[in-house]
Amino acid sequence: MSLECGCVEVQFGKNSDIDEWMKLVTEISWNFPGLETKEKIEEHRETVLRFISKEQALCVKDGAKIIGVLLFSREHNMICCLGVSPRCRRRGIASGLLVKALDNLDRTKDITVSTFREEDEKGLAPRAFYKKYGFVEDEPMEEFGYPSQKFILHP
Repeated sequence: MSLECGCVEVQFGKNSDIDEWMKLVTEISWNFPGLETKEKIEEHRETVLRFISKEQALCVKDGAKIIGVLLFSREHNMICCLGVSPRCRRRGIASGLLVKALDNLDRTKDITVSTFREEDEKGLAPRAFYKKYGFVEDEPMEEFGYPSQKFILHP
């Protein structure tokens, strides 16, 4: 898939990508509850490696640098984590990642994602993004001790 940020494509992550992957995660960790400390980021590294081993980790590269990532779960039919480098946002990278993830999930069942609540200023862009793809608000919840909201994409 060709995107607007140069000639990049969505691909499955590989173990050899982990260092570049984690550079991006560290860069955007301020926007992700549950990644507040070095220990939590190190735990996330292990999570990413598990997702990579199951081909449930997608990334977009600009040369060798990873500029967008997405983790998804086939078992739970959900989008787990989506992040794009701030300098590459609004160029179709998140859309490319989401479309590829949706192609790898069961579209005959509900697909879920957790994002910020409506009153949270961090939620403006992600909520609009998921709504653009047909996700609808479901129940409020809490993840990593942070108020969040479940969104569902119905079949």
